Amino acid sequence: MVNVVQVREHPKWKNVYIVELEDGSLRLATKNLVPGQRVYGERIFKYGGEEYREWNAYRSKLAGALLKGLEELPIKEGDRLLYLGIASGTTASHISDIIGPRGRIYGVEFAPRVMRDLLLVVRERKNIYPILGDARFPEKYRHLVEGVDGLYADVAQPDQASIVVRNARMFLRDQGYLLLAIKARSIDVTREPSDVYRMQVETLVRGGFRILDIVHLDPFDKDHAMIYARFQRE
Repeated sequence: MVNVVQVREHPKWKNVYIVELEDGSLRLATKNLVPGQRVYGERIFKYGGEEYREWNAYRSKLAGALLKGLEELPIKEGDRLLYLGIASGTTASHISDIIGPRGRIYGVEFAPRVMRDLLLVVRERKNIYPILGDARFPEKYRHLVEGVDGLYADVAQPDQASIVVRNARMFLRDQGYLLLAIKARSIDVTREPSDVYRMQVETLVRGGFRILDIVHLDPFDKDHAMIYARFQRE
């Protein structure tokens, strides 16, 4: 049993919490939208009649980006997001906690086996809507997704920035936000990660995005970066 000394909301990130443990260590957490549910084996902390889920930066690139100094967490309560490459729902479950029951995540995943794991999560977590589909072809799920406030992408494809632009043009509102997790080695194993990041940024800018921040995710994820941007509709 972990003894919790205090839980307080993070001063910069709304609906994200700092849990202070008896040994003096601090842990990032979100308030559990589905009390009792663990999504990826994370620790659960109970304090003041509430339940909090540890947000592990070694398992979630978004948590890693926050701890590495991401300029802003644009996701807020009630937001609607399109999540490309939602996988089994690790990061999405924490976003689900942040946006609350009024928010909505449209989660696109290509792999049927991974989708089966996600379905176990969303059975109780009602603000995630799973879509088995290919993010390269957003027109095929256009009838399932409404306009969104934000786009989160973790697709690990060589043309991932182009994929993001296609989806943004179809679904993302003007001045909507983008959080894009880039794995440099998935794009080109022969290039330096910094060159890969630059190429992806150029594609995003041509596609209508204004880049606000880029953080490298080492040591949490080697050769990864998180891009935060805003979309300008023509």
